[in-house]
Amino acid sequence: MTSQPPLPPEQPAEAVPTCYRHPQRETWVRCQRCERPICPDCMRDAAVGFQCPECVAEGGKGLRQARSTFGGAVVRTPYVTWALLAINVLAFGIQQLPNDPLSLRFAMWPNGVAQGGEYYRLLTGAFLHRDILHILFNGWALYVIGPYLERAFGHLRYLAVYLLSALGGSVLSYWLDPLNTATIGASGAVFGLFGAVFVVGRRLNLDVRGIALIIGLNLVFTFVVSGISWTGHIGGLITGSALAAAMAYAPRSNRALWQALALAGALVVLVALVVVRTTAILGTAG
Repeated sequence: MTSQPPLPPEQPAEAVPTCYRHPQRETWVRCQRCERPICPDCMRDAAVGFQCPECVAEGGKGLRQARSTFGGAVVRTPYVTWALLAINVLAFGIQQLPNDPLSLRFAMWPNGVAQGGEYYRLLTGAFLHRDILHILFNGWALYVIGPYLERAFGHLRYLAVYLLSALGGSVLSYWLDPLNTATIGASGAVFGLFGAVFVVGRRLNLDVRGIALIIGLNLVFTFVVSGISWTGHIGGLITGSALAAAMAYAPRSNRALWQALALAGALVVLVALVVVRTTAILGTAG
């Protein structure tokens, strides 16, 4: 009988690694930074292999966030433009109901602002329209140039320029239009956007002859055709152009602060003009 060498000890089976975030999922892939196992739902593409979500977030802390041309957050989808369009179209649809439930209550009417204290009319009138051609023109203009400006300024800055341009048009109407004349339309805001496109084009050294021609033709149309509020158009154009200049030419150092101060300053000036005009109207009436 011959003796045989002893058999080697039995090796334990290798444990199957599981995702550190989803322990029930088996995986053989590891994060390239921390080497913890990660499942397909946790894999993030890296320069080499994959990283886990925590390592990706940690690595991104030191990266500078991308900004729009003039300092706002990068805009991939112009949500503000689409929302403004939707509000204008919805309001126009409601206006078509019997007895037009919006125009009488929300149109820009100087007597309503001064005598009734209905200051909201200074903005709400900019979301109403007289007829289908009116809404089509303003809607088309907003659709064409709104996304361009929203991407240049970012969501919030763009919305501020739009609303303050609308307010600027209403304020000039408040000062110069007859007290018993009601006006509606987004044209003040749209003219503000026209002016903003011109300023931005100049700042970026682009060819601005096209937008200059559009502004010129619309100004001619404003003064030739009866029934159009030239004050709303001019007020919006001036306000939008001035605000766009503040956005586009703000110094890069502390640019956000300078832009915020410009927007706040414009609002203060417009509010002050409303207060002075209201005082004058009430003093005359008294």
